[in-house]
Amino acid sequence: MENQRPRSIESRFEIKYLISEAQAAAMVVYLRPFMRLDRHARSHERGAYPIVSLYLDSDNLLLCRQTMTGEKNRVKLRVRSYTDDLDYPRFFEIKRRVNRAVIKSRVRVPAWALEKYLQASPGDAPADRKLEQFLFYMERIKAKPVIRVRYMRQAFESLAGDPVRITFDRDLSMQVTQRAELQMAGEGWRRVTMPGVILEIKFTGRYPAWLNGMVRRFDLMQRSVAKYVSSVQQARLLGFCAPVRAGVAKWTDYCNSSRTSASAERGFLPWTSWYHSSSPSSSVRSSRGSTT
Repeated sequence: MENQRPRSIESRFEIKYLISEAQAAAMVVYLRPFMRLDRHARSHERGAYPIVSLYLDSDNLLLCRQTMTGEKNRVKLRVRSYTDDLDYPRFFEIKRRVNRAVIKSRVRVPAWALEKYLQASPGDAPADRKLEQFLFYMERIKAKPVIRVRYMRQAFESLAGDPVRITFDRDLSMQVTQRAELQMAGEGWRRVTMPGVILEIKFTGRYPAWLNGMVRRFDLMQRSVAKYVSSVQQARLLGFCAPVRAGVAKWTDYCNSSRTSASAERGFLPWTSWYHSSSPSSSVRSSRGSTT
């Protein structure tokens, strides 16, 4: 699985598109002379493998709002897993966008140590610079678990060994949580409304010429498709407080209709406060979402 890769830090470019299933099927055929399923996808019967990410953010969802407003320099904090098997590690990741470039720092941690490190401070980290940096970001904005995001990924790698990777992500679902958990199975998952397949083209260095031909042939239009933001916005529709974009990102009136407080008067309620006081009914929270 992807969690066995030795990657730790990489700088690359990522371009996202939202395409139809028909386009995705045609593109897979188009890619055959240039790419093949990566070894992790090939090891799964349907050519796709599951991913679950636990996103961390501040009480007022600072990192989510940075993405919504398109800040050129922004950060995501997440912990990623590819299996519920506790013998496999989990991955603490910092994903930074600096202008157009994406820089990802990634460190593996034993599954049993997940909760330990999510409650640690930078000084408590072992002699690992990347983990210490993750904990520093957490402490700086008081980040905590916010939401789990799950999807299925079909990934392709270059036949020529070029640093190009193309992925198709489907079956996006989410679950609001405040716990250090990464389980894929179980109840409570809710499907995230997504009108199509998320296509990502990832590359370092020069954009291969054949990719230009593919983009033209399928008339692809680049757009922002952030799984974390989409999941938070879906949670809002279920009754959780979340930011909406209206010129400048602000908190929706959903947050303070009849629940007034000092923070509500300033235009927002912290996500965690809303979770405790006004989370959806147990029938909603325990309902079964999509399966992967």
